[in-house]
Amino acid sequence: MRDDFLPISKEDLLQRGWYYYDFLLITGDAYVDHPSFGTAIISRVLEAEGYRVAILAQPDWRREDSFSALGRPRYGVLINGGNIDSMVAHYTAAKKRRHDDAYSPGGRAGLRPDRATIVYAQKVRALWGDIPIVIGGLEASLRRFAHYDYWDDTVRSSILFDAQADLLTYGMGERATREIAALLAKGTPVSEITGVRGTCFPAESPDACRFPSVQVAGCETVSVNKKAYAQANLVEYDEHDPIRGRAVIQPHGERYLIVNPPAMPLDTSELDAVAELPYQRKPHPVYDRQGGVPAIEEVRFSVIHNRGCFGACKFCSLAFHQGRMVTARSHESVVREVTALTREPDFKGYIHDVGGPTANFRRPSCKKQTKHGLCRHRDCLAPTPCPSLDADHRDYLQLLRKLREIPGVKKIFIRSGIRFDYLLKDPQGEFFADLVKHHISGQLKVAPEHCVGHVLDAMGKPRIEAYERFQEKYQRLNQKYGKKQYLVPYLMSSHPGSTLQDAIALAQWLHKTGRQPEQVQDFYPTPGTLSTCMYHTGLDPRTMEPVYVPKSAHEKELQRALLQWKRPEKRRLVMEALHRAGRGDLVGYGPDCLLRPVRAAKDSKPSAPAKGAGRGTVRGGKRPGKPSGRGKKK
Repeated sequence: MRDDFLPISKEDLLQRGWYYYDFLLITGDAYVDHPSFGTAIISRVLEAEGYRVAILAQPDWRREDSFSALGRPRYGVLINGGNIDSMVAHYTAAKKRRHDDAYSPGGRAGLRPDRATIVYAQKVRALWGDIPIVIGGLEASLRRFAHYDYWDDTVRSSILFDAQADLLTYGMGERATREIAALLAKGTPVSEITGVRGTCFPAESPDACRFPSVQVAGCETVSVNKKAYAQANLVEYDEHDPIRGRAVIQPHGERYLIVNPPAMPLDTSELDAVAELPYQRKPHPVYDRQGGVPAIEEVRFSVIHNRGCFGACKFCSLAFHQGRMVTARSHESVVREVTALTREPDFKGYIHDVGGPTANFRRPSCKKQTKHGLCRHRDCLAPTPCPSLDADHRDYLQLLRKLREIPGVKKIFIRSGIRFDYLLKDPQGEFFADLVKHHISGQLKVAPEHCVGHVLDAMGKPRIEAYERFQEKYQRLNQKYGKKQYLVPYLMSSHPGSTLQDAIALAQWLHKTGRQPEQVQDFYPTPGTLSTCMYHTGLDPRTMEPVYVPKSAHEKELQRALLQWKRPEKRRLVMEALHRAGRGDLVGYGPDCLLRPVRAAKDSKPSAPAKGAGRGTVRGGKRPGKPSGRGKKK
């Protein structure tokens, strides 16, 4: 029933007998009341605190009355661009417009504007003047500092200033949102809300900062000085730690951006409470006639058991959003959620995922992290695992075993990313066996990403030998348990550091291992990440050493084609790449060759003319466009 969802219209408000409400939450996604959607979490958290919350999903930004449809809220407006950055939602890595949008009704594209957070906030400011505006979600989180924007190919100022907002919450925003709401409800002017961790605010002076702080180069400087940009980006990344992180101050013209230290992650009991709020676990019924919301299908019968990731992949936004401290829900809470899923009318016995950012993380990386924070300038796993790493998987193993025993559950799959190098460090080894026996749906997807050492170093990934050890053990376990399950490697082309020669080396590695990937992900420079910093500056911010960056669309096309060299439609590009790199030796008939040479017509055996062949027959018996059998690629 609609009453079980939060109100989305004036009629819904009146039906509840609400003649006022406290907070309006505007989002670039359709309204899906499920704990995988940030809008649902924040709105239900506020509801649990006793506030009246209304949802305005995908308002028509071209019409002012679309924003005033529910009337002015008492305390403020919360705005997010959706579960993913609105520009990523709209454009591919090649900057081509997407034709669909999984977070919109019926999968329709075009129901939110580009840079949705900015557009929505500016519309609200024009409509309601000085009403407190708080922006949050992934789009705001990753764009909180002056940042390189791939689509504009320039450095943009903090989204806080572009949106004309009062506050920005970054990371997982439950703590910050509750604290802000309480202060606004008490009548505290929004300009005085400057001491909340996990928030940013504009200031006239750096003295407004209330925490130990560090200042980085200003927006105007990092816009023109790539070295300054790289130095600032590394500081911003390093200070994103709830234990040791300091506030970061960045000048923007005559004003200052104050980014307070990150909020502490929710502990287990708090995560349980958030996960078990009264979500309807489905899209609002208003979308039923429009075909529903496709994004729900991936998560309808999935469970999130953890948060955070210390994997430190440099192209991933998780470290800059959820943070690198892992926290997990209790077994009892996850069991209750799965048990409830078994009562759903559409449940067929299969839990599609028990995962999170990285499925097999359920604890901090080591004991030191909980006391001192993550080490500066040292990754837990790459290029090799830290000796202090705690890779015990027994807790996750016990959780999965409990879930398998729930009546009505036929199979529990794990489809979130498995960090294979972390799994290999498990001193017990029992989890790997259970994974192979019980939790794979035909194929296991893992992400080695590349095979060349310096490219993997730029990515923050382990060396390829770790993946090869994992692959060998995976194959042995499948043979031991009589399983026919495949390992599917995720690969990335054109990441900073990858030259054409490196892409060829990856193609050779795939050829040697007998792999031909169906899908290859081009590197996508999303805001805030260290990899995007490398793409923009040509510098590795960790070392300040130059790094090669493939930037032209054609070179990216060549690198991508090399990873799918067997496809006939890629042959021309692969041939060009090999000749450009001086690797004509890989065109031939040897076992290491990637391509067979094209035989000239004079080298082909003449074929006897077909019966009844007349003037249309080409000399040599070969018709236009028909390859001879000899030398045909198999």
